Amino acid sequence: MVFHLEELTHSNFQNAQEIQRDDIPKSWVDSVETLMEITDYGVEHKCIGHTFLVKSNGRCIGILLLGEAIPWDTDPVEMKNEPFYRLMGFVIDKSYRSKGFGGEILEMAINEVYQDFGKRPIALGCHKENTRAAVFYEKHGFKRTGVFEGNDEYFLRMI
Repeated sequence: MVFHLEELTHSNFQNAQEIQRDDIPKSWVDSVETLMEITDYGVEHKCIGHTFLVKSNGRCIGILLLGEAIPWDTDPVEMKNEPFYRLMGFVIDKSYRSKGFGGEILEMAINEVYQDFGKRPIALGCHKENTRAAVFYEKHGFKRTGVFEGNDEYFLRMI
């Protein structure tokens, strides 16, 4: 299967609404609306990174934001002294999950951000009940930190 990454904009925002994610609680993964708000904030404040719509055969099948992390008080100590990226809102349409596509898409997005803005460590939060996602992230080089922000555990991928 061939995937294409396209920047999320207000003109293609409606396409992102087509992603079938009703089986994933919104408390586990940011909504498309939230990602658009974060993207607008990043553009306004000149943060580096991308919010990608993932397309296959012209259909929007996923979304993710990978961009410059604005420091939070809850960030793991390893991230306090160096710039890093934060991965947010990564979700694939339910009909495309468990087929190995997520890893390919994640690596495509990471490689494009690294190419455009340089390499940095990556942090993400994974809801403590989202065990399938935790296994997925560990498989792709992220390590659990044991540090939580609410119900989300931080995972780190160093360079």
